[in-house]
Amino acid sequence: MRSNATAGILLLLISILNAASPAQVSAAPQKKEYLSEVEADKIRDAGEPGPRIELYTSFAASRIKKIQYEFAHMDPADQKRAERLNDLINGYAGCIDDAADLIGIGIEKQQDIRGGIKAMRAVIKEFLPYLQGLAANGPERETYKSNLDDAIEATQDAAKDVENAAKEMAPPPVRRKPS
Repeated sequence: MRSNATAGILLLLISILNAASPAQVSAAPQKKEYLSEVEADKIRDAGEPGPRIELYTSFAASRIKKIQYEFAHMDPADQKRAERLNDLINGYAGCIDDAADLIGIGIEKQQDIRGGIKAMRAVIKEFLPYLQGLAANGPERETYKSNLDDAIEATQDAAKDVENAAKEMAPPPVRRKPS
């Protein structure tokens, strides 16, 4: 009786292992990173939140410039354009989200993030209207609408975080000349 139970368990394990074949395991979607290796290295090397915010902001601006390029050079025969646009929009939103997160960390740790806040303000003022314009009348909106809505929401949330951070940050110390 014991050998029948052992044989049954063994068969069950074999069938479970066969069900999870290597072909199915390798077909699982891989997590897409929105930063290149060079960009990730720059972020790691920056260390402090202030310079990292500025880097994320510049990477977000780079994504927007690439989106603008894609729309300026539309080829109807290009079948990967929608995928590229969605990747760029997701990359932009990821950069903006990470920069906004770093603003919170910088405030919490009372670090000087004024340069990052200034850079974020400039990018948001320039790119939020652009993204909203794409949402209103961009070409082939239906192929990237969901990601674009997420990017607009991320940008609006980041704008609120930037304004709150600017209010919360203490002004820099005033250096007086010795008399």
